[in-house]
Amino acid sequence: MTATSGIGLSAELTRAFSAAVETRNVRFIKVVIQNESLVSVASIDVVGSLEEDLALLDSYLSDKDPCYVLTRLDDPSSEWLLISYVPDGAKVRDKMLYASTRNSLTKSLGSTVFTDSLFATSKADVTPEAYAAHKRHQTAPQPMSAREQEMADIRAAEREAAGNVYEGSRARQNHLGDGKVGYKWSSEAEDAVKQLGRGEGSQVVILQIELSTETIVLHSNSEAQANTLSSLIPPSEPSFTLFAWPHSYPATKRDIIFIYSCPSASPIKYRMVYSSGALLIFKEAKAFLETTPSFLLAPKKLETSDPSELTEQYLVQELGFGNSTAGNTLNSATQGSAFARPRGPARRR
Repeated sequence: MTATSGIGLSAELTRAFSAAVETRNVRFIKVVIQNESLVSVASIDVVGSLEEDLALLDSYLSDKDPCYVLTRLDDPSSEWLLISYVPDGAKVRDKMLYASTRNSLTKSLGSTVFTDSLFATSKADVTPEAYAAHKRHQTAPQPMSAREQEMADIRAAEREAAGNVYEGSRARQNHLGDGKVGYKWSSEAEDAVKQLGRGEGSQVVILQIELSTETIVLHSNSEAQANTLSSLIPPSEPSFTLFAWPHSYPATKRDIIFIYSCPSASPIKYRMVYSSGALLIFKEAKAFLETTPSFLLAPKKLETSDPSELTEQYLVQELGFGNSTAGNTLNSATQGSAFARPRGPARRR
C-alpha cells in the first residue's frame, strides 16, 4: 500500500475545479505541489476534441518538474481524466512526493468524478497518439495463458453448440418426421447410407457437418478394406464413418460399423459440435438403414482420436469378434489339467 504524503488541497484549487465542473468550458487544470499544498498554476479552455486539445499541453510541461493535469473528457463531459506527469529527469524526492499524493488529490476532489488515469514520464506520453494507444489498451482483452485461452474457446464453443441444439418452440424438425431435433441431410449423404444396407461388398461412407448450414454432407463414398480404412478418414478434421465390412468371423459375416473420428488437431469449435451430435447422427443413420431390405449395424459405436489406429486387428478387438476363439482356447487349456489342491502350511515342531 502506498503511503500518503499528508499534502492537502488549497482553497484556490478547490474553487477552480468547482467552477470548471459547473461551466464545462475548461479542458485542463495544471496542479503542482507548492509549500506543502496542491495548487492550480494554469488553466486551458476547451478548443476542440480531447485528442486535438492534447497538443496544447506540450508548452505547459517541463522535462524536470512533475505535475498533475486534471483533464475533462469529451463523452461524458462530466467525467475527468487524471494525468500524473512525472518525467524521468525529476528529482527522486519529487517522484516519491507526487506518487504518494495522487490518491489524496482524487479523493479530495471526488473519486467518482475521475473515471480514468494516465501515467506519463515524458511529453511523448501525453500526445494524441499516446492517448489513443492508452484507450486501445483499456479495451483490449486481458492477456491469458495458453490453457486459459483454450478453456475460453471451449466455453464459447459450448455456448454456440447449445444455442444450435436448443431453439425453444422454434426448434427445427428433422425430415424423418419423428419430432426429434436434428441436422438436415443432403440427398447424396442419405442415398449413400441407404446403399450400404442394400449392398453386399465392402464399402465406406464418410460424412461431415457443414457448419454454416448445419447439414450432414457426403465427404466420400468408396470401396475399402479394413486395413486401408484409416487412409480414407480425414486426419485433421472430425468425421462420421459408416464402414460396411464383409468378414470371415462367426455369426454376422457382414457388419456396418459406425465410427466417430475426432483427431486431436481438430479446431475446438468442430470438436464440440461433432461430439454433441454424434449420438443423434448415429440414430438417424440407423433409421435410414432400417428402411433397406436387410442390414446389420454393429451394436458398438467406435470412437477414435487417431484414424491410423483403425486396423483389422483393432476392429476385431473392439467389436469382440475374437472372444469366442479365445474362449475356446482357454477352455481347452483348463480341461487338460486337473484341479490341484493347494498344500497347507508346514507343521511346527
